[in-house]
Amino acid sequence: MITTLWKEYYWLGMKKDVAKCLTCCLECQQVKVEHQHHVGLLHPLAIPEWKWETISMDFITGLPKSKRNNDSIMVVVEELRKSAHFIPVQCRYRAV
Repeated sequence: MITTLWKEYYWLGMKKDVAKCLTCCLECQQVKVEHQHHVGLLHPLAIPEWKWETISMDFITGLPKSKRNNDSIMVVVEELRKSAHFIPVQCRYRAV
């Protein structure tokens, strides 16, 4: 951090001021590597054996109303073939 600051700024006692700021900053302390959990190796997802065994769903909301008053789309993805289905729906509940 100090080398980045030296490119643009300099003042007397700069190194000491930066060190003091970093030790007092809670956010800076939390993002240090030694304070984070070890994640481990990535594991691939299991490949489904049958169609429609595993699906994922999501909603696209906030769209303008259609002629049938649909203002959202429900997206269903079948995981084996990666086929997507887009279903127009009416959103009855609004997040506040």
